[in-house]
Amino acid sequence: MAQDIIDGINPTRMELLNLKKRTKLAEKGHTLLKEKRSALIKEFFDILDRVKGVREEADLRLKEAMDALTSAQIVMGDLAVRKASLAVKESIDVDISSRSIMGVSVPIVNINMDEKSLVDRGYGFNDTSIQLDEAAKKFEEAIKLIIELAEIEKTIYLLAEEIESTKRRVNALEHIMIPKFENTVKFIDMRLQDLERENFVRLKMIQSTIEKNEEESDEEEVAI
Repeated sequence: MAQDIIDGINPTRMELLNLKKRTKLAEKGHTLLKEKRSALIKEFFDILDRVKGVREEADLRLKEAMDALTSAQIVMGDLAVRKASLAVKESIDVDISSRSIMGVSVPIVNINMDEKSLVDRGYGFNDTSIQLDEAAKKFEEAIKLIIELAEIEKTIYLLAEEIESTKRRVNALEHIMIPKFENTVKFIDMRLQDLERENFVRLKMIQSTIEKNEEESDEEEVAI
């Protein structure tokens, strides 16, 4: 038979029933995986819409921060800006947890970064300028957005991987496993029908032989 079937299969009724059950399970799994793939793709594009806005906002804040820093360097001098930066206190706390999207574990990044006053930043007032304060504020805003962007982009990457994996499984079931199950079911069914026909012919031949023997026996008795 030219059709692609499962190797080493026994053409029995028990095997036929077993394969029909496996075919139904494969079809159910195929349906569920297609639904999962659709849900993942929807989630993927919903998050993709967010990433563009956050990236643009982060780029804007970084540009504003760099412009303010350049202004501070012009007003204060590069050495004074470097000196002020060394006095800045680091105060950002990042907590990373996770959540599940259709079975995919994606990160949740919580940022604890209090808004700082001029005193909180650690540098003095005498040798600094308002441009430096503005640069520090913009960089703080940019950091928050960059961390948020990292969370979103990692989520997109993980979802894209799962979508591709689910797509491969859907295709394997749709184009390989289910057709192979169906072809094997047809093969066994046809083989069983052939066996039934062979048995029917064999029984007819046996019955014909028995009837012939009985007729010959009757003729012999009549002759005696």
